[in-house]
Amino acid sequence: MDSFSALQAFVRAAEFHSFTDAGRELCLSSSAIGKAISRLEERHGVRLFNRNTRSITLTHEGQLLLESCRRIFSEIENVENEFAETKGAPKGKLRVSMPLLGGVAASLLARFLKEYPDIELDADFAERPAEVIDGGYDVVVRAGDVDDSRLMSRRVGSYRLALVCSPEYLAQRAGEPDRAEDLINHACLHLKDAATGKLHPWPFASPEMSDVCLQVTAVANATEALIVFAESGMGIACVPDFTVHRHLADGSLRRILCGCLEHQGSLRAIWPSSRFPSPRLRAFIDFLARRGFAYSDCATIDQGSAKRSLEAANATAGRTKPAYPIPPKPASLLSL
Repeated sequence: MDSFSALQAFVRAAEFHSFTDAGRELCLSSSAIGKAISRLEERHGVRLFNRNTRSITLTHEGQLLLESCRRIFSEIENVENEFAETKGAPKGKLRVSMPLLGGVAASLLARFLKEYPDIELDADFAERPAEVIDGGYDVVVRAGDVDDSRLMSRRVGSYRLALVCSPEYLAQRAGEPDRAEDLINHACLHLKDAATGKLHPWPFASPEMSDVCLQVTAVANATEALIVFAESGMGIACVPDFTVHRHLADGSLRRILCGCLEHQGSLRAIWPSSRFPSPRLRAFIDFLARRGFAYSDCATIDQGSAKRSLEAANATAGRTKPAYPIPPKPASLLSL
């Protein structure tokens, strides 16, 4: 009897409190069960059972081994179940943590559930990255790279930071700024770190802007709040471009000073490396990489919507000529 079979014999004997009943369960004789357990005891130098003519009971060492064996057999069963699931549609509970991202994340999850209705989704949203292992998540989506041997990751999106504001704001300010230096005289909306409270700097491409102090009109610890502030005409926000794609398309926000920022980041799906990736986890990660986050250049807003928003802004200001140039024809989104 090999080691694995011997452990199975031990677990059955512990559960039935009988070598005879364990042998009947495993189609073995009671003496074969007894010999297998004796070999386990000899190999490890411990007594696993207290024996008498009427019953057997576990020793302290036997109880510890039983708990360990149950965990091992449970993991084996989980792996077998995961392989069995590959023959059908992904299903079961999936716990994920996503950043807020102006409602983009929630919209993506809704689309995911439409494709995989048998998956039970448990989603948490937070601006601050969640702990994958300690938080008990199957997968976490966050920006930046991962340096933890306990984790595996896959890039599921790229983005650039964009400066955006409403057409009404630009109309009030007599047009958009021509240079990054002009931002000194504009209302600026800043994102603060949820953990430290420090403001995230705007990564200007020009070295001359590194020491420039921008106005602090409003501060929030969530990108979603900055987008709402910008839509309301409060000022200019610096946000990931894919979070405002819809707003740019419908004209509620206008992208300004394209090219003045140099930051380009990535979003990654992160999951525990020790966990066998289930079909539902693989389906989720593949979905994000295929249908999820994408970044665009300055020209990816709808031309008709842009023109309508410009006309509205100029009408508000009583102009006959545009306050700022109409963007070129839209380019296609860069796929991930």
